[in-house]
Amino acid sequence: MNTSKQLEVQIKDMVLKNPVMTASGTFGYGYDFEDFINLDSLGGIVVKATTIKERMGNPYPRMAETPSGMLNTVGLQNKGVDYFCEKIYPKIKDKNTNVVVNVSGSTLEEYVEVASKINTLENIPAIELNVSCPNVKEGGMAFGTNKDMTFKVVSAVRKAYNKTLIVKLSPNVTNIVEIAKAAEDAGADSLSLINTLLGMAVDSEKRQPLLSTITGGLSGAAVKPVALRCVWQVAKQTKLPIIGIGGIMNAQDAIEFILVGATAIEVGTANFINPSITEEIVKGMEDYLQRHNIKHISEIRGVI
Repeated sequence: MNTSKQLEVQIKDMVLKNPVMTASGTFGYGYDFEDFINLDSLGGIVVKATTIKERMGNPYPRMAETPSGMLNTVGLQNKGVDYFCEKIYPKIKDKNTNVVVNVSGSTLEEYVEVASKINTLENIPAIELNVSCPNVKEGGMAFGTNKDMTFKVVSAVRKAYNKTLIVKLSPNVTNIVEIAKAAEDAGADSLSLINTLLGMAVDSEKRQPLLSTITGGLSGAAVKPVALRCVWQVAKQTKLPIIGIGGIMNAQDAIEFILVGATAIEVGTANFINPSITEEIVKGMEDYLQRHNIKHISEIRGVI
């Protein structure tokens, strides 16, 4: 069987040679991993969050291991969008894969400004809008936890950005389908879900939290059941292609996300454990299709 095209998928105008992407914040800018894998073998890479100005991130300690997962409170550390455009983009623009920029902000205006600057970069085919950031003008409530705020920020960015717009959804909501529909109505081309779950860890001997900010984002294998449920729910209620994220540690996990409706997947925490895991997942997905005599990955999308 010819495997060259059987994993190829499309998200709006962005063609992925396979459904395997990397999750923002777990893969740096891609070139950090070139000693371990061939970046060109992946469907895409999502680089770390980019904000309007440089952010130093949260104080240490900002990572903690938990059963079957990890907590992080890195705090979107980056040097700002101008630095990205001038210094980082030239290093990654010629990679033979889709380089997606995760866009974050503290106000609607910041999101729009960052998206506008990324829009000018010819070899960046898409942005992933991180609506899990707190809106400082609204008392710190995350944009993505309220359907009206989600609609506002996605609408504003849609006007400023004319390439593929992916919106990353938070699981820390009562009804994720409601948020997904708001993003769809506002002009999103795709949805990625889920972002991390809010959690905390405690040192019982010292009687204090393990993270400087007390709470942080839970990721890793522990969140997969929640992520699968969210993808399954949203896939049934929207027409947008979905990128599944959350606890994908191997090819079997990736296939499960396709079965519940995802078009593509992102690998996050697993990159810290095994830096070549993404290539192994691509190979494992190819093997799955061959074993089951499936001609194209789309044949099993959303069958559950």
